[in-house]
Amino acid sequence: MARSARAQEEIRRFLDIGAVQVAELDLDGEQAVLRPGPGSPPVTSGEVFVLVRRGGRPVGTLLGRVPEGADAKAVLAERARAECAPAAPAVADEPGGPGEPPYTSVVVATRERAGQLARALDSLLAQDHPRFEIVVVDNAPVTNETRELVERKYAERVRYVCEPVPGLAGAHNAGLDAVRGEVVAFTDDDVVADPRWLTELTAPFAADAGLGCTTGLILPARLTTPAQVLLESHGGFAKGFTPRTYDPAHPPGDEPLFPFTAGRFGSGANMAFRTAVLRSVGGFDPATGAGTAARGGDDLYGFVRVLAQGHRLRYTPYALVWHHHRETWRDLETQAYGYGAGLTAYLTAVLVNRPALLPAFLALLPRGLAHARTLTAVRETEGGRTEGGGTPGDHDVRTHPWPRRLSRLQRRGMVYGPVGYLRARYALRGTATTRGKTAQGAR
Repeated sequence: MARSARAQEEIRRFLDIGAVQVAELDLDGEQAVLRPGPGSPPVTSGEVFVLVRRGGRPVGTLLGRVPEGADAKAVLAERARAECAPAAPAVADEPGGPGEPPYTSVVVATRERAGQLARALDSLLAQDHPRFEIVVVDNAPVTNETRELVERKYAERVRYVCEPVPGLAGAHNAGLDAVRGEVVAFTDDDVVADPRWLTELTAPFAADAGLGCTTGLILPARLTTPAQVLLESHGGFAKGFTPRTYDPAHPPGDEPLFPFTAGRFGSGANMAFRTAVLRSVGGFDPATGAGTAARGGDDLYGFVRVLAQGHRLRYTPYALVWHHHRETWRDLETQAYGYGAGLTAYLTAVLVNRPALLPAFLALLPRGLAHARTLTAVRETEGGRTEGGGTPGDHDVRTHPWPRRLSRLQRRGMVYGPVGYLRARYALRGTATTRGKTAQGAR
């Protein structure tokens, strides 16, 4: 009975979480420009999650409250000037200066979400990058809706590829096979890309010949439901506002589990690889990712494989996409379980495909188990910073208590992950066998 009562209290607290407005504030000297977030109405009174820019570049976020009848721009600009630092100068680990971004291919995997895909494609076609192509991969389609959208609205500017086997990693591999660019960038069909996203994400490849991968900043496009606000209050997908390079030749001292804590490097909705490097490691493991029994982990697998081959990875907060977070409690349950499963599934995949990493993994295992407990710990505070702290303005949304049920689901997912990965591998073998028999029959 006590457990049931506690669960009911968690749901009650969850449903009491109010909506938060999303906005952008660009500071330029004494001037300030306030804009609503992508797809949001103009800012009014109440709570506002604000991305702060200086000279157009993201430098931090804050949560402000605009009093009734107050000038929203004046209130938020005063807070931002006090709390958000100027854009970071070039740091010591940043090789060289910015160069012209290389010819780039953007891969967007999708499945039966033509409305969201159209919004994402419109933002991608508005990029200021000088030379790029877009490839849409329709993953295990049930209808012709995606193909018809691309052919009707984007035929001259977007290439269409169909991958019949379900799974995000397999869809990304199909895109990787089709691209022509020196760099291949990946994003999701539920994002809106900032106009400078692709340029900022890919310019580092021109400055550093040893760079294998880049990742960027992901912020919420909307915070209208309790699920969206709760997720963002515990960090969302953002990795802060400090550019950083991860170099396997010089492992970071503050990352004792490097490179196995790949979730710190970035996320699949905002990543790019040197095409030749990603192909040289075999792309993504098709037994990982959403749409498979593994539930996720395909992006983390890609990060670790590239680092393990000796290439550097760079995180840049200036490459921004706005992500439409999941909207319901059921969505959060699915996401929590999938995150846990994907975490251990990707580790299993790395060790299966690169067994030479096993000794290093075993040496880090005790710390890894402690880190796993930390990941799933229940956050009890009603307010304050998100996990990981950071400098003022790094990521400031009021922290709501993290429900114990979601932590339990994440732990269950972590236990399931290796099993899910092996099931996904077995399913792929069955698919390959079926394809082979079909091909023989056709002959």
